[in-house]
Amino acid sequence: MYRILEKEVLNPTVTKLVVEAPFVAKRAKAGQFIILRVNEDSERIPFTIEDSDPEKGTVSIIFQIVGGMTELLNAKEVGDSIHDFVGPLGKPSKIDGNKKVCIIGGGVGCAIAYPTAKAFQQAGADVTTIVGFRNEDLVILQKEFEAVSDHYYLMSDDGSCGEKGLVTNKLEELINGEEQFDEVVAIGPLIMMKFVCLTTKKYNIPTVVSMNPIMVDGTGMCGCCRLTVGGEMKFACVDGPDFDGHLVDFDEAMSRNRTYADFEKHAREKSCNLLKKEVA
Repeated sequence: MYRILEKEVLNPTVTKLVVEAPFVAKRAKAGQFIILRVNEDSERIPFTIEDSDPEKGTVSIIFQIVGGMTELLNAKEVGDSIHDFVGPLGKPSKIDGNKKVCIIGGGVGCAIAYPTAKAFQQAGADVTTIVGFRNEDLVILQKEFEAVSDHYYLMSDDGSCGEKGLVTNKLEELINGEEQFDEVVAIGPLIMMKFVCLTTKKYNIPTVVSMNPIMVDGTGMCGCCRLTVGGEMKFACVDGPDFDGHLVDFDEAMSRNRTYADFEKHAREKSCNLLKKEVA
């Protein structure tokens, strides 16, 4: 059992948990993930490691409440325990400090972009961060990103915070200016990563994407996270989650990802009903 030490509501649909998991904390690196089970009879779900503290033996995860299991996890409070918390899994992000990098995060994907930006900054890279949200109410980790970025740009769809526009608008503006990036790393919704890659491809800038959004089981056994990269089949959880963005077939990945929308909706409704019965 893994005790929850801290819980923070980052916005109405996104929560951060700090979990006591010393074995995972000792070995965790940027880009890796864990698999947890909320209760003994819960399904296994993967979450990227947002941060870790080897000395305190803690691991932080940030998740969006989108399905039945995340609804159950969000019902946990400080002092409660998570049944299973296994990791670190997946290949760590490749960090080269001798680079000028641009880290791009979208929505809850910023929880993955943050440790990547932090790792690059600690390795001595020049880090530019561009993050995008629909509106001001959904912004997360602003202070954390500012602390690990040489340049930080906040974008919003409606202009309620930062600059109005998409992350690709700011990226292209910087590329057409004086900024010359050795690498771009994009982490967020599939559609966002697709258009970041279309932008960088025009300028021949190497681009890495994290395919965490399509992971389900986290071990390669379920096959749900398979994707086509450079004409070859890969599994996001065991072969990645990081891939060359210019080789990923995003249209195929988005089509497969939509397959589970109805199942997630049904599972969330079922979990909400269970929680209501427990409260009653």
